[in-house]
Amino acid sequence: MEKCNHCSHDCSHGYCIDNVAIFVDLPFEIKQDILDSSNHKTYKKGEIIFNAGDYFDYLFIVIKGRVKLSKISAMGREQILKILEVGDFMGELSLFKDTVMTNFAEALENTEICIIRSEKIREIIMQKPEIAIKFLEKYAERIKHSEEIIEQIGLRDVEQRIANYLIAEVEKNNIKNRNNEYIINLPITKSVLSSILGTTKETLSRKLTLLQDEGLIRMEGQRKIIITDIEGLRDMQ
Repeated sequence: MEKCNHCSHDCSHGYCIDNVAIFVDLPFEIKQDILDSSNHKTYKKGEIIFNAGDYFDYLFIVIKGRVKLSKISAMGREQILKILEVGDFMGELSLFKDTVMTNFAEALENTEICIIRSEKIREIIMQKPEIAIKFLEKYAERIKHSEEIIEQIGLRDVEQRIANYLIAEVEKNNIKNRNNEYIINLPITKSVLSSILGTTKETLSRKLTLLQDEGLIRMEGQRKIIITDIEGLRDMQ
């Protein structure tokens, strides 16, 4: 595992952590201390970053690519919990207690991460206690997200889950209304989307076709979905 300050993106100048809001306001000296003790690793598409049961005592930050966090049921069904994008991180719980992972992480594309030992982060927290609050806030966000997944799968049918996802994409990406239409370019495959929504690819395809037949959306190619009746989708949520 090579040092982060030797990576292709010149992490020694802050690339790894300057994309992470928690670290942005830290003094240069503390940032440099973090980076000097960091490691850098690359993963090819489909490679596993960690498995359920692995001991976890570090923070990892995505600096390139995307990472899928998933659980596998006893029946072998995958449920995607979250897609980590550039600047996202994982491992904040390990800062406060020894952690054994209950899910696994896989690179969705060629991915680079910076790895920071939990011990180093704890040292920084001793110097800047306010950072601990930020980590706790982030962990609270993850708990809220997990609760939303449980609610979505347990209480909503597939059409409602699709409607909720599409509207969330519009809001998250600030997609503008163009002639009463909202154009969504899916950042993931429909196979991955079906796992996020807790259904199968075949069921997802059928339900998307149904929504199209009802005049709520229009599909173009494999990745483009155009919302033609956003109020109709909101009524389904």
